[in-house]
Parts: sequence; C-alpha cells; structure tokens
Amino acid sequence: MTQFYDARGNIYGVISPIELREAGIDLPASATKCASSRQSWSEAAIKLCCDWPEDQRPANSKSHRSDGLLIGPFQTSAPFDVLIVNTDGTLAERSGNGLTIFSQALTEQGLMPEAGGLLRVHHDKGEVVETSVKPADVEGVQGFWLDLGKPGFGPDAVAAQTVQGIEFNARDVSHVQPLAQLDPDWAHSQFVRIGNPHCVTLLGDAAALPSNEEMRESPLNEGLTQIAYATPAGAGDPCPAGVNLQWAVLESPQRILARVFERGEGPTASSGTSASAVASAAWRVGWVAAGEVQVVMPGGTAPIWLEEADGALLRVRLFGTAQLMG
Repeated sequence: MTQFYDARGNIYGVISPIELREAGIDLPASATKCASSRQSWSEAAIKLCCDWPEDQRPANSKSHRSDGLLIGPFQTSAPFDVLIVNTDGTLAERSGNGLTIFSQALTEQGLMPEAGGLLRVHHDKGEVVETSVKPADVEGVQGFWLDLGKPGFGPDAVAAQTVQGIEFNARDVSHVQPLAQLDPDWAHSQFVRIGNPHCVTLLGDAAALPSNEEMRESPLNEGLTQIAYATPAGAGDPCPAGVNLQWAVLESPQRILARVFERGEGPTASSGTSASAVASAAWRVGWVAAGEVQVVMPGGTAPIWLEEADGALLRVRLFGTAQLMG
C-alpha cells in the first residue's frame, strides 16, 4: 500500500487518497478539506503508514520508518495537489526532498509530464504553496529541478518575536537568545522563508556544528524542541508557528556544511528546503555568490542554484533525486 522513497537519506512514504480511504482512514474528498480537518485523520494515517510493525522495527531505531507521509495525487493530471504530513501529525508547507520523492512517484505512475508540472501543497497555516518541477539530468543523474521561488529574509518573514538585531560579517542578522543559551557559538542567525520558515545559525568553525546523535540526546533535544516546535509540543520561541533550525559553516568557496533540526521531526539526515534556506542565508551574509552552491548534509549534498539581479536574490532552485526503496 504505502511505498517508501529515499532522497538523500530523507525517507517519505507515498500513498494515494483512495488507498487511505480503502484502509479505513476517513479522508475528505479534496486536499483543501483534508488540510482544514487534519486533526481528525493525520495521526491515524501516520500510525497506519509510517509506524514500524512491532516485529520489523530495527534495534535502536525511532518509532517511525519514515520522516513523513505524502498523500496524493488528488488528480490524474497537473497541477497535482499533495499533503505533506510530519510524523507528529502536523502538516508542512513545503519539503524539498518530499516534493522530489512525490515527483518521482508521479513519474513512475506515468503522470508527470515530460516538461514538468506544478505541485500544490495544502496545509493549515495559510495559502497553498506552489512549486514548479522540471525533470532534468545533472552530471548523469536523473532527477528534478524544483523552483522554490524568491526567499524572504529577517524576523518579519517568519513571524519571529523577541529577537535582537546583531551584526555578522558586516551584515544584519538576528540573535536568538534560546539558541545562544544552548551554545554560546550559536549567537548569529539568519531567518529565511522559502515556502516554510527557517532559522539558519551561522558558524565560524565546523566543530560547532551539532551532530544528529547529539541533537537526539537530552538535554539538547528538549532545548531544540522548545525552540523549533509550536505549542503544545514545544514553546514556539521565537516563532509561535514553529521554525526549522539549521546550522551552517562555509567549508570552501560555494560549498557549505550544514545540519538540520526540523519542526515536527527533529534531527534529519537532509532536507531540501533547509539546504535552500542555508544557501540563501549564506548569500545574504556574503559567504557565497549567485550560481551553484553545494550544501553538504549527513545524508548527501544538495545542489542549489541562486539567481540574483540588481543585488536581490530572485529565485532559488533545488536539484533532487529519489529512489524507491525495496
């Protein structure tokens, strides 16, 4: 029923609305109604599709076999509606790796047009988020370019509250007190909205990057959860709706090392929108120039393409590829 795909270590299950209904999940007919009523069905869908069967769960693994669930398509031709369900039952506005996986699933179903198509993510936090997708070959690898549009910067872009302005690399950034309390090196952050909200903490030394193992352990896990997650799971501080957290350090020209802690998920091997936010933040503080930027995460390297004009970042594109898991 549920098919699982891997994109740079990010794993999502994919299932159609019809299959969910046939399995007993009371899912509304349209993606819009699904999003507005998600509290009535999302946790049951995650339990059905993403929880490990008790006799198959590997030792020391988390309770879910994937980082989330993609429900769609709701149509047989573009544009395609989709829901991105986090394993805590909340809905995401955008996931670069998730939409790459969904594009691959559409391709295997014979639905993705050769010229690409439009994906529309429905959620319960505002307007539908659209992403155009184009099949592509990059250095012999078949995948997709996702057009993520124009990013927004600063506290207002992510509705951050009670943050202090500060200077980093002669550029204006933010001081997020809860992050700095966890680690004094985490004192300079750049907020980015690229369909969903991100807080990229800028570091001068790779040794200050947290490992995924460290972020899963107490008390760091609890502290990051309070920052990243909205209430009641977290404190929503400084962003009441929650925020995805990243840490970044410039390794070499146009190449950045990054770590990710997602709202609704926690530490992840990789994230496409997080990689895009990291590249955008790096451009904002003068670390990188427009053009291709490589963002290196534990799960793999994400090629990001930044388009600039007249000193403004106009468009961010993400290249991704995904494979069906056996």
